[in-house]
Amino acid sequence: MSSLLLGLETAFQPEAMLFTILGTVLGIIFGALPGLTSTMAVALLIPVTFGLGPVAGMGMLVGAFCGGTAGGSVSATLLRIPGTPSSICTTFDAFPMAQKGQAGLALGTSVICSFIGGIFSLLVLSLLAPQLARFALKFGPLEYFSLAILGLTIIASISGESMIKGLLAGLIGVFASFVGIDQVTGMSRLTFGNANLLSGLSLLPVLIGLFAISQAFSEAEKVGEEKPAELSVKGKVKGEFPKFSLLVSKWKILLSSSMIGTLVGILPGAGGSIASFVAYDQAKRMSKEPDTFGSGNIEGVVASETSNNAMTGGALVPMLALGIPGDTCTAVMLGGLLIHGLRPGPLLFKDSMDVVYGIFFALLLANVAMLIFQFVGIRLFVKIMKVPRHLLTPLVLVLCTIGAYGASSNLFDVKVMLLFGVIGYFATKLGYGVAPIVLGFILGSMAELQLRRGAEMYSGISVLVERPISLILLIASVLLLAVPIWRKYKVKKVKIA
Repeated sequence: MSSLLLGLETAFQPEAMLFTILGTVLGIIFGALPGLTSTMAVALLIPVTFGLGPVAGMGMLVGAFCGGTAGGSVSATLLRIPGTPSSICTTFDAFPMAQKGQAGLALGTSVICSFIGGIFSLLVLSLLAPQLARFALKFGPLEYFSLAILGLTIIASISGESMIKGLLAGLIGVFASFVGIDQVTGMSRLTFGNANLLSGLSLLPVLIGLFAISQAFSEAEKVGEEKPAELSVKGKVKGEFPKFSLLVSKWKILLSSSMIGTLVGILPGAGGSIASFVAYDQAKRMSKEPDTFGSGNIEGVVASETSNNAMTGGALVPMLALGIPGDTCTAVMLGGLLIHGLRPGPLLFKDSMDVVYGIFFALLLANVAMLIFQFVGIRLFVKIMKVPRHLLTPLVLVLCTIGAYGASSNLFDVKVMLLFGVIGYFATKLGYGVAPIVLGFILGSMAELQLRRGAEMYSGISVLVERPISLILLIASVLLLAVPIWRKYKVKKVKIA
C-alpha cells in the first residue's frame, strides 16, 4: 500500500503532471500529422527526459504513446490517411462518416472510445500484469506463426465483394514483406542488387503510399469536377460525443475490442495494427448490419479506436514485466527505462514497485489529458475539411514526403512511397483494396520467420497440431475462412431459389 501511495504522489507532482500532459499533446500532434507516428514522438522526446525523475520521464513517454495512438484518428477521419498504423481500420468508416457530414461525431466517437480502451487496458495492466505476462511466455515460434495465420484469414472478411481479389491483394503484401535479408540464413532476397533493399521495405513509406499517395492520385482525377463529397460540410462542425445510450447499446463491441486490443498488445511484436484489424473483424461479425461496414458504420470506428488504444496498456505488460517490448513504440520506451536506471523485468516489480505504480498513474493521467485535449482540438482539426482539395492535397503530399524521408533520412523511402502509391491507386480502382495488402505486409514476414524457427526447433512442423494453443489458433483460422464462404453460398442458394 505504501508503494501505491508513493507512486500516486510521485505521478501527480506538478513536474510529472506537466511533462505527462505535454507528452500527450505532442503525441496527439504527431499522430494526427500524416507520416509522423507515436514511435517517432517517443524517440524525439527521450532526450528531453534525461534531466527528469523516472516517473516524470516515463510519464512523458507513455503520454506520447497514448496521445500518438489516439491522434491517428484525426487524419484517418478527415483525409482517409491513417496517422498511425493502428488507425488503418478507422479510415474504413470514419472517412465515409465525414463525407456524410458527420466528421464531428466520428472524431468524438474516436476520442471517447480511445479513452475507454485506454482505461480498460490500464486496469488490466495494473491488476493482472504478472499473470498475463506468464501466459504470453507460453507462446513459442509455432504459436506466433498460428497467430499470424489467424490474422491473415481476416483478409477474407475485409475483401469486399470478391474474396479472391482480397486474397490476391494480401499475397502482394506478403510478397513485399519478403524483400531484404533473410533473417534465418542471412542471404539477400528480392533486392536486385540494390543496397537500399537489404533492410527490407519500411512499413511507414508503404503505408503512406498505399493510403495517402493513392488517395492523392484519385483526387487528381476530380480536378475540374464538382467539389468532393467530403467538403460538403456546412456550418461550424463541433466535436460531438456519441450519446450515452448509443455507447451502452454497443457494449459488446466496446468490451470485445478492449479485450482484443489488450490481449494483442500483451503479445510481444503484435502491435496496434493487428489489434485494430482483429477487433474490426470481430465487430463486423457481431454487428446486425455487417454489410454497412466500410460505408460509414459507427461500429467500425468504435471497434478500431477502442482496440488500438487498449493496445497501449497491453503493450506495457511484457515491457515492464519481462523486458520484452510489445511493439516498436515500447521498444523505444525500453531505452527510456534503462536511461533512468530501471531494468525492466520481474525485479522491477519487486524492487521499484513505487515507480511501477507511478507509471500506471501517469498512464491514467495521459488518457484523461488525451480525452480533453483531443476533443477540444476537434474544431481546429475539422477546419481542414473546408480547405479546397486542390490546395490541401499538395500540402498533404509535402507532409507525407517529409514523414517518409524523415523516418530514415533516406530518399529511397520516398521512391517506395510513390511505388506503393501507384499500387494502391490501381488496387482501389480495380476493386482489390489496400487493406489486404497492408495486412499481408505486416503479417507475412512474421509468419515466415516464426514457422522456420519452429521447424528448426522441433525438426518439423507437425507439432503445429500437437501444441494446444497453436491448434486452437489454426482451428479458428479455418473457421474464419469457412464462415464467409458459407454465407456467400447461402445467399447464392437463396437467390437461385
